[in-house]
Amino acid sequence: MEKRNVFDVLKERGYIEQCTHEEEIRELLGKESVTFYIGFDPTADSLHIGHFIQIMV
Repeated sequence: MEKRNVFDVLKERGYIEQCTHEEEIRELLGKESVTFYIGFDPTADSLHIGHFIQIMV
């Protein structure tokens, strides 16, 4: 089974509409392990619908 690039998967699912340096981002995500900080505490009272996109991804 071929390993898919996470950038391509997110774009296919409609999470990425447009971005700068698309080829460079695709290349980076295809060759390295990248960590993302999404910045919310799932136990906090401040969790709201705006955080839903990170949860869905």
